[in-house]
Amino acid sequence: MPLADYDELRKIDVRPFCKKRDGLDYLNWATCIDLLRKNGASKVYWEPVPDPMTGSSLRRTDVEFKDKNGNTNRCYETQIKVVIDDNVYYMQTPVLNGANPVKDNSMSQQRVWNSMCRAFVKCVAIHTGLGFDLWLKEEISNEPYIPDTLQKRASPAKIKTIQQLCISHGIDGDAWVAGNGKKWDELTEGEAAKMLNALKQRYGDE
Repeated sequence: MPLADYDELRKIDVRPFCKKRDGLDYLNWATCIDLLRKNGASKVYWEPVPDPMTGSSLRRTDVEFKDKNGNTNRCYETQIKVVIDDNVYYMQTPVLNGANPVKDNSMSQQRVWNSMCRAFVKCVAIHTGLGFDLWLKEEISNEPYIPDTLQKRASPAKIKTIQQLCISHGIDGDAWVAGNGKKWDELTEGEAAKMLNALKQRYGDE
């Protein structure tokens, strides 16, 4: 039989198969494959996509940044290819330690592996619905509280700070803002606060 559709797979309660990690429910990649196969998939696997420049599973930006302690680091990510029957997906995610980016002095093969496993389970949730509510819960819990009163236009100084941080981390800030249907001078204080919080969570900026 073919793989169940998105709505059916999303209704599956995966919590009995989960373990706790960083206070949230975590679905193991192997269990994820098993559940897909039990619900109609005939072929499910994932594999690393090596960095074309280095051949390594670990990808890094060319831009260095310093944390609040003055340590120099880079942003590290992994990319995987996910195959589910005739469908092929790609997922690239940061290498994280909980909610924090993994820095040079604490990088390990285990953290690279964890990043790819997490990417697989998240990719499956996005495209098939299996386990999607786990990620919905996580994203909501990580969403910073922005009061409704912060709807006035962001100050030029705050916008300049965001632009400088984007440049220092190799981020296309213009594309980020445009992707949210905005222009720089249209950002509200609340939206600017969300952007700054996202940069802090990913790069440790203060």
